[in-house]
Amino acid sequence: MEEEAGIKEVINGSKEQIVQEEIYTKVVRAGKRTYFFDVKATRKEDYYLTITESKKRLGKEGKIFYEKHKIFLYKEDFDKFADGLMDAVGYISNGNAPDKSETVLSEEEAVPGNSQLSSREFTNLDFEDLDNK
Repeated sequence: MEEEAGIKEVINGSKEQIVQEEIYTKVVRAGKRTYFFDVKATRKEDYYLTITESKKRLGKEGKIFYEKHKIFLYKEDFDKFADGLMDAVGYISNGNAPDKSETVLSEEEAVPGNSQLSSREFTNLDFEDLDNK
């Protein structure tokens, strides 16, 4: 039997839920925002990264709440994501746009005749493997 990443937590005295365990967490406080970089594992022990942006907000009744936005980044996308991020940061820092040949194409441009894509062109992913927070 496959061992699951995470810990079991009893909810309401009877229902068990698998809680994903963070393998590594890096917190970056940047002004009014906080960024969380969390390395997690699927049940099959494949690592992935969640990037969460958290902003403190004031609600209508004066109550404070946190607005969160989350990105899931899988290891097969790390290099392309890092390249795109570095290009964008470089452009902002020094105003130099990357060469047109290096610009990432949209999904429609990248795959000619993409209306009949095969399942081999996508990552097989079970959503129950993801953190449900």
